[in-house]
Amino acid sequence: MPVSVGFSYSSNMTTNENGGARGFQLFATQAAYWVGTKWAFLAALLAIIIWLAAGPYFHYSDTWQLIINTGTTIVTFLVVFLIQNTQNRDARAIHIKLDEIIKSIDQAQNEMIDVEHLSDAELARLGDKYQRIREECDTRSMQRGKHS
Repeated sequence: MPVSVGFSYSSNMTTNENGGARGFQLFATQAAYWVGTKWAFLAALLAIIIWLAAGPYFHYSDTWQLIINTGTTIVTFLVVFLIQNTQNRDARAIHIKLDEIIKSIDQAQNEMIDVEHLSDAELARLGDKYQRIREECDTRSMQRGKHS
């Protein structure tokens, strides 16, 4: 017998989708994409080459070492949050797509195509829709079990 879990896709969503949240979503998506390109790798490589070349000028001092350590720490710290934001949204979209496939294998809805590009609020509405459908199925299954 299926167990009902009291989870809502929208439970942790922000309500300000038109303002800062949407802007951050767009920024995070673009930044995560850019960080994964060859150009970002080349920029990082160039920064390291410049840092290495500056070593003799700064006599390989502690300050010279601190510059690369601080820079890489800050960049890594910020990029982790950008990538995590993008991964969370992609994961929600994948789960909703899977819900659609489970619900209707032979008649998947076209609205599920490119669902990962929807806003957080739109993903939450879709998630809640499939949560209600699953709950209705659970209710019907339990009713059939009682009548069998």
